[in-house]
Amino acid sequence: MESSFTSVIIPAYNEAPAISHVIENIPSQLVNEVIVVDNGSTDQTAKIAQKQGARVIFQPERGYGNACLAGIANLNKKTEIVIFLDGDYSDNPHQIADFIKTIHQQNVDLVLGSRVKGVQEARSLTVQQKFGNWLAVKLIKIFYGHEYTDLGPFRAINREKLRQLNLNDPTYGWTVEMQIKALQRGFTVVEIPVDYRRRLGKSKISGTLSGTIKAGIKILWTIAKLTLQHWLNKSG
Repeated sequence: MESSFTSVIIPAYNEAPAISHVIENIPSQLVNEVIVVDNGSTDQTAKIAQKQGARVIFQPERGYGNACLAGIANLNKKTEIVIFLDGDYSDNPHQIADFIKTIHQQNVDLVLGSRVKGVQEARSLTVQQKFGNWLAVKLIKIFYGHEYTDLGPFRAINREKLRQLNLNDPTYGWTVEMQIKALQRGFTVVEIPVDYRRRLGKSKISGTLSGTIKAGIKILWTIAKLTLQHWLNKSG
């Protein structure tokens, strides 16, 4: 497999039960650095991550997007491929190899992990998560003609292309912002199947009704806002 300097960014908030498993299972022969962004944890997440050899960045301003942006700001200067991976052990870190292989062999800009196309452990995704993803990707298909199947967090992107996206959403809209802006800029995007299991620890979003509602509203708002801005720019 062709070699590129690869960095993994793991946003983490109170992931002490899972973070060591995530880091241990990242293929060290393919990944040059692991960055764990502690997003205001009150448990031992940071300490455990450091013990496992990750570089820990502290971002006290809560929000998934804020954590990802902090990780990007601290990437090694040599980084060519950036992989985003959740810290709850729901994704399979071994599948990082599939992302890197796809970028090199298919010469694509963005590779998205689709939980819909992969094997899902029972109850790993809630009914509301499945419906929210379905609705979001249907709207993207209507507006942009591209058929995504998921808004999953596991993804890899060329660093220069990542810079061009100018991402700025601080919270739940981060993943869909990346996917929409990639289409708007004509990037080559591929989905690959990824396996998904029940997370270790309690979910901070889908585990509560209020979190689910807030995330759903933010995702739909992000789709509407970015699409309207795009149309206005084209017409102007």
